Amino acid sequence: MFGRKKEEPSAQDVVDQAHAAAQESGAGKGTPTPKRKDQEAARKRPLVPTDRKASKEAERVAIQDQRQKMRQALDTGDEKYLPLRDKGPQKRYARDYVDARFSLGEYLMFGALLFVVISLIIPSSSDQLSYVLIGFWVMFLAVFVDVFILSRKLRKRLLDKFGEVERGTVWYGSMRSLQFRKLRLPKPLVKRGEFPS
Repeated sequence: MFGRKKEEPSAQDVVDQAHAAAQESGAGKGTPTPKRKDQEAARKRPLVPTDRKASKEAERVAIQDQRQKMRQALDTGDEKYLPLRDKGPQKRYARDYVDARFSLGEYLMFGALLFVVISLIIPSSSDQLSYVLIGFWVMFLAVFVDVFILSRKLRKRLLDKFGEVERGTVWYGSMRSLQFRKLRLPKPLVKRGEFPS
């Protein structure tokens, strides 16, 4: 009942044990601390490089290499080298969702081009030009409704999957839907109908 209390090790004993364990495992320091002036000298480098020509060439090569990696990432979808506007899991999801569906907006530019060509061919006094103009506005309205429906569905899916929607992601997906599929960057990685889960 009234047994002896076990002796707790002193602070010095704890330090000695840790030191001995470190020496046994080889995790000790093993080298002297470098002098401050040596460390400062190692960190110093000139503000203006001595060989400016070589420095500019090295910088140009580095920028060119970065651009090449970015171009490749736009083809393959590699997140590491994508531009900042395309990075992130929500942007990836929005791209895949938009690429999987058929969008009327893909053909808006073709419709506008067709309208311009027809308006140049048909005389301005003709009634046919008014029908072409009405047709263009109907197409424009249909694209607007399609983008509105897309943005609502995309927002709901992003909320279900990620719990919140990052700012600008729905707009990013909506603008992507207005581009012709073959000209989209980053390039589509899913076929039509392959919606992301």
